[in-house]
Amino acid sequence: MLARQRQAIILEEARRTGAVRVSDLVERLGVSDMTVRRDLDVLASRGLVEKVYGGATSVASHSTDEPGFEAKSVRQLEHKQAIAAVAAGLVRPGTAIGISAGTTTWTFARALDAIPGLTIVTNSIRVADVLRDSSQPDRTVVLTGGVRTPSDALVGPIAVQSLRSLHLDLVFLGVHGMADGPGFTTPNLTESETDRALVEAGRRLVVLADHTKWGTVGISTIAELAEASVVVSDDELPDDARRILSEHVGELMIAPATRHSGAGE
Repeated sequence: MLARQRQAIILEEARRTGAVRVSDLVERLGVSDMTVRRDLDVLASRGLVEKVYGGATSVASHSTDEPGFEAKSVRQLEHKQAIAAVAAGLVRPGTAIGISAGTTTWTFARALDAIPGLTIVTNSIRVADVLRDSSQPDRTVVLTGGVRTPSDALVGPIAVQSLRSLHLDLVFLGVHGMADGPGFTTPNLTESETDRALVEAGRRLVVLADHTKWGTVGISTIAELAEASVVVSDDELPDDARRILSEHVGELMIAPATRHSGAGE
């Protein structure tokens, strides 16, 4: 396991439980005490955890907090793979789709390889890289310009301007959080504006969000819940979230993530 993967797991556990112990991490990760302590030093130097005797505590998150792509890419991986498989079933050959930046949409992009004739617009460098390696010779990939964010999105006036002239069949949107009231949100104000332009370019909006996104609220709303034609989540989504989403969105699709629990990256 790479250092960045260990650190992402440690950070996720610290945020989930509030604190982590070195001894527990040694057993879970199968590495030495010194390796865990070095990982904690790295996370502490980035302001992501606070070191204490025998371990570390979580640093309180805020509505503008945005982890980097590597940290997010290993979180809820089996859920993201299940969501991607279901969402790929919505894509028809020969259509024009938009894909926002994010690790869930990046996973989704990897599930599109068998679909021919697609024109795909994205503001994600990572998504574009995946699509570039496709086995489909008739695929067109359009990458917007813009300023790069921690989640590897290209945002700002250049990205917004390029999106406003487009007409897409479907837009697949990854989000930082979703909640009743705030809707679908992001911690990055500039990314929010770009994502809104992408949403407006699409005839139908499909939001891809695993169960951990429910109740999380970023500083800026991308879209209201009712703007989504489809929300694809996983089978750990709480009952209250299912009820609220079913009342507001066009269709709620639940991906059976438990069947993918053994899937690799």
